Amino acid sequence: MARRVLIAKKELAVNHDIEAPEVRVIGHDGEQIGVLKRHEAIAKAEEVGLDLIMMSPNAKPPVCKIMDYGKYKYDQSKKANEAKKKQHVIQVKEVKVRATTDQHDLDVKLRNVRKFLSEGNKVKVSLRFRGREMAYTGQGREQLEHIAEEVKELGKPEKMPNMEGRQMIMIINPLKK
Repeated sequence: MARRVLIAKKELAVNHDIEAPEVRVIGHDGEQIGVLKRHEAIAKAEEVGLDLIMMSPNAKPPVCKIMDYGKYKYDQSKKANEAKKKQHVIQVKEVKVRATTDQHDLDVKLRNVRKFLSEGNKVKVSLRFRGREMAYTGQGREQLEHIAEEVKELGKPEKMPNMEGRQMIMIINPLKK
């Protein structure tokens, strides 16, 4: 009959798992019953056909509530699922350009960057140098700075262009709405 539940990384004691000799009891309708001995509180909960759940173990004396344990667990999982639905996960989208990318192609890439930023995602703009292009890293930096300038109304660079091997990378964060 011993049952425990893990909620928010806290272990809640239920019925006979409660170890405190005296507990402050809150009834199933929300009213304060008072401080009772543990076995009296469990008997009171069993009278109504419910469980005694320790809600605040650090209080003096610990606070316990008479409620349906199964329903409590169900409500907690529903709340967790609801919170999970409402949160927005920020993804990092990547756009690859080259130092020699022409203006029209760059406009297409910029349109994608704007779309990603308006959706609230971070954008990683990476520029790869091949062969002799390594001699023109300044041109690549100008290309990335041009992209940052074009999308400044939607996002600002978190990480300015810097070299990582043969790649130059810039990360743009979306602005808060």
